[in-house]
Amino acid sequence: MSAGLAVAIAVLAFALITIAKGVRLVAQGEEWVVERLGRYHVTLRPGLNIIIPFLDNVAYKLVTKDIILDVQQQEVITRDNAVILANAIAFVKVTDPVKAVYGVTDFSEAIRNLIMTTLRSIVGEMELDEALSSRDKIKARLRESIADEAVDWGLTVKSVEIQDIKPSESMQRAMELQAAAERERKAAVTKAEGEKQAAILEAEARLEAARRDANAQVLLAEASSEAIRRVTSAVGSEPGPMMYLLGEKYIASVEKLAQSDNAKVVLMPADLQETLRGLVGKLGGRG
Repeated sequence: MSAGLAVAIAVLAFALITIAKGVRLVAQGEEWVVERLGRYHVTLRPGLNIIIPFLDNVAYKLVTKDIILDVQQQEVITRDNAVILANAIAFVKVTDPVKAVYGVTDFSEAIRNLIMTTLRSIVGEMELDEALSSRDKIKARLRESIADEAVDWGLTVKSVEIQDIKPSESMQRAMELQAAAERERKAAVTKAEGEKQAAILEAEARLEAARRDANAQVLLAEASSEAIRRVTSAVGSEPGPMMYLLGEKYIASVEKLAQSDNAKVVLMPADLQETLRGLVGKLGGRG
């Protein structure tokens, strides 16, 4: 092979290599950062791009589509010293490739650690019950807190979602015991309230019965008083009628006692005949 042919082949190969290094085809959804002699020079957009071979170098290839960052589960202590487990997921987008590669060493790891520390800070300001029931509030504060830092790193935080937030195993056991104690307390209170209402109703019933008995006794006394008044008015001042009524009542009582199944002996007063004789004599004298 002649020297001229060898040179021609070498020049052709160099030209092909130069063209290959100078022509860059960037895919959609990517942006490439080019350095010239070690310093930032230009950012290549999707499509066909030309650079100067041997002077320009593609230093970084960045994905400009939404990036999913999984934030690992971590223990977080609430304001009332309860331990909960929380993890999150973030959706970020590279909006400024230059800041993303020169503003921080690893923007993915940086934003992940920023979310973790910010999440601990936000939950640490809350009580346990508030933290477990305020996912939307935590998410909003989390996104707001990391937005400025993300902009400095050439990123836009599209969304931050709390995947899971729950008490630790020890806290779950403690909460179960607390819930059981609360149920027992409520049962005891309910039982006590029932007994109290029953006692009140019973006392009211006794009070009502006593009131009715008193009213009955008053009515009975009034009836007796009226009966006595009428008898007194009927018999007047003469003792005969009164003695006759008393004798009649007395004889009726003795007769009732004699007819009783439990009566074995009937005692008659010794002066019964004398009393009746005097009663009849008085009635005869009046006749």
